[in-house]
Amino acid sequence: MSLFTTVSTRLAAHLTTRLATLRNDRGMSTIEYAFGSLAAAALAGVLYMVVNGNGVVSAIEGVITDALSNTPG
Repeated sequence: MSLFTTVSTRLAAHLTTRLATLRNDRGMSTIEYAFGSLAAAALAGVLYMVVNGNGVVSAIEGVITDALSNTPG
């Protein structure tokens, strides 16, 4: 066996092992859940700020007031 064959065989084995390690996605679901939870919390915070803003509160009050003051006719 030549030196080139030995080195290329070992390199191929090493690369195959490294590729198998990179393909292992254990823990990916944990990271996905963490990012999903973070995104949901951020969205909830933004929606809370929007709904409690003066414009939204006054618009909702206006709709309710109009609905209660109108008589069917």
